[in-house]
Amino acid sequence: MFFNASIYAQKKQELKLQWTVAAELPVAANGQPALGFAGMVAGVHNNKLIIAGGANFPEAMPWNGGKKKYHDDVYVYAKKGNGFILQEKNKLPFSIAYAASVTTNMGILLAGGENENGITDKVFLVQLVVSSSMLAFQNLPDLPIPVANASLTVVGNIVYLAGGETINESSNQLLALDLKKVGAGWQQLPQIPKALSHAVLLAKGNDLFLIGGRKKNSNGISDLYSSVFEFNIQTNQWTEKQPLPYALSAGTGAVHQNKLLLFGGDKGATFHRTEELIAAINNSKDENEKQRLTAEKAKLQTAHPGFSNEILAYDIANDNWQVIAALPFPTPVTTTAVQWKNCFILPSGEIKAGVRSPYILSAKPQVKK
Repeated sequence: MFFNASIYAQKKQELKLQWTVAAELPVAANGQPALGFAGMVAGVHNNKLIIAGGANFPEAMPWNGGKKKYHDDVYVYAKKGNGFILQEKNKLPFSIAYAASVTTNMGILLAGGENENGITDKVFLVQLVVSSSMLAFQNLPDLPIPVANASLTVVGNIVYLAGGETINESSNQLLALDLKKVGAGWQQLPQIPKALSHAVLLAKGNDLFLIGGRKKNSNGISDLYSSVFEFNIQTNQWTEKQPLPYALSAGTGAVHQNKLLLFGGDKGATFHRTEELIAAINNSKDENEKQRLTAEKAKLQTAHPGFSNEILAYDIANDNWQVIAALPFPTPVTTTAVQWKNCFILPSGEIKAGVRSPYILSAKPQVKK
């Protein structure tokens, strides 16, 4: 299936994104269709797309008592025509979901995340060994603190990790690791102006852009952000930029020429109301009231409308945002966009509360003047 979305970048130039379902995750071991995963890690190494890990609810939705399952499966895809073909399945050293991941010259770097044992501080590289088509895993220095749902990007040989959720709160840390000097470990950089998680972190030149996100609070109600911060890696300074048109978290994005693109995300209305109901349930001492609120929460989550399908573009030079197109598929969140072979790839992800996508989406830019 192909869909075209038009983006008007300039008066005389039109950018079209040709969207396609590039692949579908393989059937499960029991022969059932793939459910898909939230919080997969993704990247490219040695000319192959590698996606791994993630979490889902194989038995039942969480509001019906379903238990979240964490996975350790690795899927290696090769490019074939307009899609991808699965070449190999493998395993990670342990199950993991909601880790930050990024493609580097040395392999795909994974940092933090969580599994059935809680949040982790582990960091490692996933590498595809061409001679054997096998995967190799290289341990890297641990993070200073365990985090999940952090954001990660790379400039040259240096990877940058921003924010994330700790056991009790959100983080305002910005960390850097030089892959040519890993013995020095992670270096603390000037703190982010806001503690947050579920943000998009993109690099353009000497600047990092930290976009949107949210912050969990002790009362169980999160702050949802439309803020945009720029960090200059030469001056080591943060600058606040033009905010998003609306609060947005758990989305994903990529750099295209002199623009930053965001592919959907969670505007947070249903998420916020769900948090309010959970807080009310926890605070109520009336069992009848608890049952009523629980039923309301289940109804709300069952009828989840999905996430924003709007594609936003940030013009770096002019410091402004614009809604430029829409994804023609249910928008996945809690996934990582991968740029490969002139395509933007969105692997699996969550498309509504508790529901994952089994599809790997691909968008190919086509510029016409």
